[in-house]
Amino acid sequence: EVQLVESGGGPVQPGGSLRLSCAVSDNSYMDRCMGWFRQAPGNEREGVATIDDRGKTTYDDSVKGRFTISADNGDHILYLEMRNLKPEDTALSYCAAERTHCSRRDPFHLGFDFWGQGTQVTVLS
Repeated sequence: EVQLVESGGGPVQPGGSLRLSCAVSDNSYMDRCMGWFRQAPGNEREGVATIDDRGKTTYDDSVKGRFTISADNGDHILYLEMRNLKPEDTALSYCAAERTHCSRRDPFHLGFDFWGQGTQVTVLS
């Protein structure tokens, strides 16, 4: 079973930036599908970005052009670079991993096999 540990969240002013990190205990999962999700208070968990074994990325429309997902296979870390943050980006952000490849039909499905505990992102308003 793979362990995922997120870090890098915190309070930030609107327009600011944060970089989230997810330490992955089993490097073999870096060669499958990994993603970032978030859940704001009172809302359902939603997908933000995914990256597959070929480095292909998918983004939710709400973050396109502002967020970048990347993977460092050598250090077993998944990143989410977030720029131009808005108050509506405030959420508990989760790293997730799948045993298989990314779904083309539904890349942000909530059936990922492994989840971290989350790191809080708060954009002050």
